[in-house]
This record gives sequence, C-alpha cells and structure tokens, in this order.
Amino acid sequence: MDQRVDANKHTHAGPDGSVVGWKPARCDRIALIFQGGGALGAYQAGVYEALHEAGIEPDWVTGVSIGAINAAIIAGNSREKRLERLREFWRRITDRTVWHYTPDGDVYRRARNATSSMMTMMLGQPGFFKPQSMNAWMSPAGAATATSFYDAGPLKETLEDLVDFSMINDRACRFAVGAVNVLTGNFIYFDNTEETIAAEHVMASGALPPALPMVKIGTDYYWDGGIVSNTPLQHLLDHDDRKDTLVFQVDLFSARGALPRDMHDVLGRQKDIVYSSRTRHNTDVYRNLQTWKMRLKKALDRLPDDQLTDEERRLKDELSDLPSINIIHLIYQQKAYEGHAKDYEFSGTSMREHWQSGYEDTKRTLAHRRWLEMPADSGLVVHDVHRLRDS
Repeated sequence: MDQRVDANKHTHAGPDGSVVGWKPARCDRIALIFQGGGALGAYQAGVYEALHEAGIEPDWVTGVSIGAINAAIIAGNSREKRLERLREFWRRITDRTVWHYTPDGDVYRRARNATSSMMTMMLGQPGFFKPQSMNAWMSPAGAATATSFYDAGPLKETLEDLVDFSMINDRACRFAVGAVNVLTGNFIYFDNTEETIAAEHVMASGALPPALPMVKIGTDYYWDGGIVSNTPLQHLLDHDDRKDTLVFQVDLFSARGALPRDMHDVLGRQKDIVYSSRTRHNTDVYRNLQTWKMRLKKALDRLPDDQLTDEERRLKDELSDLPSINIIHLIYQQKAYEGHAKDYEFSGTSMREHWQSGYEDTKRTLAHRRWLEMPADSGLVVHDVHRLRDS
C-alpha cells in the first residue's frame, strides 16, 4: 500500500496551502482512542507511526493510563515532532539492559521476560517511577509513602520534558484523559475544552493503585481511570455533536482469548477480561441507540408538521442530522511467550516488538481501503483486521 491514503483525493489544505491531514469523504474528524496497558502501550505508538506515514492525523485524542501518556505526547507536539517524542519516551523508560544475550526459543524468552518484570518490581523504570524511600507496608498511616509502592516523580519530569502543555491547551487537537475520584469512585474525564491540562492530569489517569500514588488536582485525589473503565471510547460517543467521525480504537487487552492451561494463563486471561472493558458492548449499545433514534425520526416524519408540538419539531430537526461513526478496532495480540506480567515487562526488546506489532497491524488495516469509508447512513460500523469482517 502507498504510504499515503488517497492523499491527492481527500487531503485538506490549510491557509498556507500545506496539507494538514487526510480524511475520507464525509468525515468531520479523526479520533484516536487509547486503552491503558502499561508496557503494552508501545503498540499504540506503532499504530500512530503507521497513521503518521499515511498522512492521517487526529483531531481528537483520548486515553487512559499509558494511553493518556501517549495521547499527551501526540496532542502536545507538532506533527513534525510527535513521532520523535514518542520514540524518546519509549526509549527513555525502557533504557535498562536485562540480558545481554537471549537464546532463541520461547522458554528462554519467558525467562528473560520474567527477569525483566522482576527488575521492574524491584527497581521501577527509568523516567517513569522509582521505589518509595520507605516500603508502604512499613510506613505509618498518613505518611506520603504509605499508599503506594512507587514514586511517580520521574514521570512528571519526563512529561514536562516531552509534552508542550501549552499546545494541548491551545485546543488545536481535542484532548481528554480518564481518571477516578478516590473518595467518590466517580469516573471523570479531564478535557482540554473544559479545563487547563497539566502533567498532573495525565499522571492521575495513570496512577494505578497500589503501585503508583494518587494524584491531587484541586481539592480531590485521583487514581488510574482503568480501574473503572479502561476504554475511553464512551467519552467520544457521549458527545452528541453531529460530527461524522473515523475512530481508531487501540486496545491493549483482548476480550477474546484461549482457554487457560495453567495458573500463569489464568492470571493473564483474567487481566485481559478485566481490562478489555467491553469495548464491543459500548459500540453495541450506541448502535442500538442510533437505531431507535432512526425509528423515532421515521415515525415523526409520518406526521403532518402542524400536528407536531414545538418539542417534537425540535427533536425531529435534531434527528435529521445524526452522525456516522466508523470505528477501526486495533487490538494487541499477545505473544505465546508473554505471561500475566506483560503490562509491566518494560524491556527494550519487548517494547520494540510491541511497537512493530502496532505498526504492522495498522498497515494491514489501512490496506483495506473500503474500511476507511464513512457509513452511507447515520449509523456505526466496526472493522477489526484480526477478525477480517465487519461487525
């Protein structure tokens, strides 16, 4: 496939005549939706690289946890710097030698991955998090070290180094990250159309307990949004703004998987099910809602206008312009030698494999040119290269 997708046909020129991003016909915006998943987040960076090469840039970026960090790097940099900054982030947090040489074969790779994840537990990750000065179990209640095992100070420094938050707050790109209020348990999105975004908002989205400390914003404290909903697609679908949207939904845990055969499989499969967050359920609910809206519109169309109330006329007008949503679903596929610690196995080798997987899956997806077209009617379609059929 060409690196650009019908570039001469559907690109849009900015005021200076430059190309500012490809969109399919009848598409108002392109959205990137990033799930949480720790070390697996390099897959999302690979997805972005393939989209970047194809001339596809987002108007809306939303993420949870590691997805929030990737989203911030994309929204907080110019197009020319995005890929470079993503590479620097992932290089920086995986910059530790595990083994100098790994023999070929799954058994050796499993052992190397187990060593890598153990090092993460003991030492933290450079540029990301480090062990607290005192173990949480040994800390007195109320102490700063009593509610998490690691200190996220290195992540704050990394974000402030690699993300231009003034660019996020200029709102050229819609940006939102999900977090959970520790006291109320309510899920909240920090959205740049509603508040000024800082490093703390991104860190709150990735503050997974009990590993990382809760983050104070204003008078409230927040944890990782993934403990309530790991897939922030709902934030986009809830905005009834009538914009036809092409969505790249990038998930790091697969709801589908093999039957476990040992306890390692059980732990890994449990994590997949918990953090896949029922993406397909969300799209099914939205699709059903759109179907009922269309039925209501047809019923109102059958009535003469003079028999409608003012509220019914207003509703009829709203229903006459329902948006079309096309979701390209990209889901990381676990390797045979990866275990339940795959989300905190931060070796450089695994990072590069995850990145390459995202890149290749996206290239394969973009080769299905028909999938990039917007639905003919006001509805929702989902495409998944790993299922090779519409849903």
